[in-house]
Amino acid sequence: MIQTMKFHHKKVLVLGLAKSGVAASMLLHKLGAFVTVNDAKPFDENPEAQSLLQNGITVICGRHPEDLLDEGFELVVKNPGIPYTNPIVKDAIARNIPVITEVELAYLISEAPIIGITGTNGKTTTTTLIFEMLNEGGCLPKIAGNIGTVACGVAENAARDEVIVAELSSFQLMGIEEFRPKIAILTNLYDAHLDYHGTFEEYAKAKFAITKNQREDDYFIYNADQEVIVKGVKETRANKIPFSVHRILKEGISADETTIYWHGEPLIKREIVALPGNHNLQNVLAAVAACKIYGCDQKAMEKVLKTFSGVRHRTQFVREWQGRKIYNDSKATNCLATKVALEAFNEPIVLIAGGLERGHSFEELREAMKNVKAVVAIGETKKRFIEFAKSCGVRVCEMAENVEEAVEQAARLSQNGDIILLSPACASCDQYNSFEVRGDLIIEAAMKLPN
Repeated sequence: MIQTMKFHHKKVLVLGLAKSGVAASMLLHKLGAFVTVNDAKPFDENPEAQSLLQNGITVICGRHPEDLLDEGFELVVKNPGIPYTNPIVKDAIARNIPVITEVELAYLISEAPIIGITGTNGKTTTTTLIFEMLNEGGCLPKIAGNIGTVACGVAENAARDEVIVAELSSFQLMGIEEFRPKIAILTNLYDAHLDYHGTFEEYAKAKFAITKNQREDDYFIYNADQEVIVKGVKETRANKIPFSVHRILKEGISADETTIYWHGEPLIKREIVALPGNHNLQNVLAAVAACKIYGCDQKAMEKVLKTFSGVRHRTQFVREWQGRKIYNDSKATNCLATKVALEAFNEPIVLIAGGLERGHSFEELREAMKNVKAVVAIGETKKRFIEFAKSCGVRVCEMAENVEEAVEQAARLSQNGDIILLSPACASCDQYNSFEVRGDLIIEAAMKLPN
């Protein structure tokens, strides 16, 4: 860890706890800052705050005092989920107090170079794929960021000969000042989190922040099939590495039906890639480009591409059963994600869908429903989803009480050569605590299907 003096004897407010707040508080304390933590959860119900207090950190819990910033803080480190409309955040900005997220801390202390991945879709798959290929190639990667491990905690223990592979959200990237990844990736841009950012333009600006501090000896890998990204990439100073699944590029990485090309020259046969669908091919191209730039052995990359069947709950191959392939895409909690999953397959699909009723339209799925031969609907939206499926020409539609029943019914409705796909287009919290719980149950049910 770089022992930066940037925070020594400075008064720092950590706003919001959870894993990132705890890690940031402990790190700043070690770096000699005078840390105060403010969290809305009452102290008696807040084991994280209790632990920090025992370590000599000032804790204010259960409320957000309006005069909190009168204490003379020189920096605010906020939880990424706290919006900039929060009164304390707004007050800090009005007082010209810097407001950052913990990924900025990670960069400032990291001895290891950072590969940063952002985008609307595909971040987790791309991040995991890069990690697996670098790991197979002996490049000593550490995985971090929005994927579940706090970046500053990982950076604290990362050595100079290692590399941090970090998934980064727009929320995190809004809170950076000096953060500069050696390799940055922007997978794609679609409307998302507009309740947080206000407009698509502000959302896109947050995503492009991943490259704003890059220099001429850094690399920016980006989706050349999206005009909004191609226009935005003109601002970067980094080496531009475009990727495309629609045309062969003379510079960058691209693919046709048979081959992946690096700067227009054949690199890898597509037939070895286990991940299905064009959306996953984009992730593969971005990941291969990053590993190629970093110097990973090609045989190591190919070995991973042959076996990597997806991140858990994201178009994850579960098993083959009597000629059917079963996929778990429980993370698809909106129509765009389900549309992408449906378009990944050419085979007939038995679709398990439905969940929390938010009143949202399913119309975005209409064109992608052409390969769906049957639907098993679950959750609060099951009747409405069946009405939609029938309007798309799907003749066989049934309802199930839960995902376990849905798997049994989908197995009965399917034939040899079909795809059974859980891709709900809805959140899970009408029946399950999380999409992970829902996905785990479908995996368990699929494994129980009788041979």
